[in-house]
Amino acid sequence: MRTHTGEKPFSCETCGKCFSEKSNLTKHMRTHTGEKPFACKTCGRCFSQRGVLTCHMRIHTCEKPFPCETCGKCFSQKSHLTTHMRTHTCEKPFACKTCGRRFSQSGVLTYHMRTHTGEKPYCCETCGRCFSRKADLTLHMRTHTVEKPFQCKTCGKCFSQSNHLAKHMRTHTGEKPFPCEICGKRFSQSCNLTLHIRSHTVENSYSCESFGKCFSKNGDLTLHMRTHAGEKSFPCKTCGKCFSQHKYLTRHMRIHTGEKPFPCETCGKCFSRSDHLAVHKMTHTGEKPFPRETYKCLSDSGVSTCRMGTHTGDNPQSCEICGICFSKNADLTVHMRAHTGEKSFRCKTCGKHFSQSNHLTKHMRTHTGEKPFPCETCGKRFSRSDHLAVHMRTHTGEKPFPCETCGKCFSQGGVLTSHMRTHTGEKPYSCKKCGKCFSQNSSLVQHIRTHTGEKPFPCLICGRRYRQSSALGLHMRIHT
Repeated sequence: MRTHTGEKPFSCETCGKCFSEKSNLTKHMRTHTGEKPFACKTCGRCFSQRGVLTCHMRIHTCEKPFPCETCGKCFSQKSHLTTHMRTHTCEKPFACKTCGRRFSQSGVLTYHMRTHTGEKPYCCETCGRCFSRKADLTLHMRTHTVEKPFQCKTCGKCFSQSNHLAKHMRTHTGEKPFPCEICGKRFSQSCNLTLHIRSHTVENSYSCESFGKCFSKNGDLTLHMRTHAGEKSFPCKTCGKCFSQHKYLTRHMRIHTGEKPFPCETCGKCFSRSDHLAVHKMTHTGEKPFPRETYKCLSDSGVSTCRMGTHTGDNPQSCEICGICFSKNADLTVHMRAHTGEKSFRCKTCGKHFSQSNHLTKHMRTHTGEKPFPCETCGKRFSRSDHLAVHMRTHTGEKPFPCETCGKCFSQGGVLTSHMRTHTGEKPYSCKKCGKCFSQNSSLVQHIRTHTGEKPFPCLICGRRYRQSSALGLHMRIHT
């Protein structure tokens, strides 16, 4: 009858709240006393109400007795099913009195209200920073504890948040669950889809004042402006090299740490960069996705660097002059400079121009003498990472470039190319004066001196000069 009369004769002596039944008052009193008389026999956790213990036990038994009649998904609690049903009915019964926005869950409304009130009841005891949600505080605490409880089972990399792990897993599975409804192109992250959509709506509201190039994000414009200013605000603490973006620094650090987080699922070989792994996978599949001379091997480093991106048909960018295809428009832009001769990156010291900023960076070291890549074995330093890679083979004895004709191996791709001419008889370097041909450019240079009479190697003791360093070496024995 009390449900009809509204009578509540049982009042709490602590806070004054009234109840229609004594059992409800008993449950309420436990919020003041902290009493939790119902213990889980599996994990020992205690609860103030038997019903809450019953729901908790389903975590251990995996029981989900509440199925959704629409999609078949099951839930361990009826309240969870009720909340889920609103995703089908689109019901949002909880309205914000301030802005009118509606929500399907009361808890989400509670969080939303704090955007109006500014309330942040969850504070970090370490740094004092406050948050409106307890979950946000939990994530923040991991920045202090460096806790990363979510590990990738494929490569072992750990993450502080489960959603970061979920995004990372797509680099292994290749899953792209976010399709563009206009052109059908798919993306692994929703934020990338959002940026892509702007390419259809022509929403590029951030433009560069120097060249007029437009960007859909202010952050992208900021990064672009650094190419003009030469700003590189991310230094490597190991070798001092600076980078314009944090992601480039992260990638560079793997040179020092030796970290190779991208494993090949076929042979187990690991790589420091995902694009290097993508190239390597083609050795297993035999895939050659781009026409003509798209694959340019850097013989000095032994790393095959391609105009990356497999030609999956997802809007490849092709060069109208030579037909080479690229997966990124930026790569096509760089490639086009080979045809136009455009060199927009100028050295302020000598005035020399370059088509790419990284080429200018390497060139600048000829002026500064900077050698940021040290050999950990002998201490010798190098201005380029690929030169260091070649040097390391003098310590390891590695010779990754075999001759398919005679089986002889070489430490550099360029040396293998020269060696191959002993089999083919090719002599591509000819003397313009007498027409004599040579298999190596260095041999041609030495030959030219027979015409010019140049002798660039002097003896420091007697002053006699020689056309070749080897001849000077023999001469020096006279003095020793």
